Amino acid sequence: MFALKRYTEDLINLLFPDLCNGCGKLLYRGEKDICTKCLYDLPYTDFHLYEDNLVAKQLWGRLPLNAAMAMLYFKKGTKVQNLMHSLKYKGKTEVGITLGKLLAQKLSQSEFYADIDMIVPVPLHQKKLRQRGYNQSEYIATGLATALDLSVSTTHLLRNKATETQTKKARYTRYENMQDVFSVKNETELLNKHILLVDDVITTGATLEACGNTLLNHGIKKLSIAAVAFAE
Repeated sequence: MFALKRYTEDLINLLFPDLCNGCGKLLYRGEKDICTKCLYDLPYTDFHLYEDNLVAKQLWGRLPLNAAMAMLYFKKGTKVQNLMHSLKYKGKTEVGITLGKLLAQKLSQSEFYADIDMIVPVPLHQKKLRQRGYNQSEYIATGLATALDLSVSTTHLLRNKATETQTKKARYTRYENMQDVFSVKNETELLNKHILLVDDVITTGATLEACGNTLLNHGIKKLSIAAVAFAE
């Protein structure tokens, strides 16, 4: 019976090969979503170990934080971009879960993230959610929550307005564009909690700034931020 099952799996893999979402090469038995070589070679930041890392510094003076980090450096034309593209645009939601579990390994090594009460992914506007069909940050948060045995909330932080990309806008323009974009529902359930806000890629930090301040204005005790990647 076991031999038949393995033969069937091998036949399926031959007809529909599983490819690494980082490098595009064939995955070996036991590998899932990302090959072992890519996992080893990814440009890890180690930001989770340092309170004054580049992500935290980018948000200094904009957001009162307990901690902030991103796991990987993001550059165009790299394996990290391939992974994020697969997750965000190709429907490979399982990549988000795998990256979330990998992110959880980093956070579990850091004292700054030791007392998280709830994970909140950066929400999408309903229009964008209908277009894409899912929120990529929610899958990252799900992987994190599974590994850390925490709960994920997709109902407390809401996005009220659709906004364009903020990357090429001046800082004050970004700030203006993000005003009143987010709101909180059932805020009493967030009171005095340490919230981990999760995103896929940090660029300008404008979205995280708006999300974070909205949460902080509704009674949470502490705010921490974690993302898969950081675009310098």
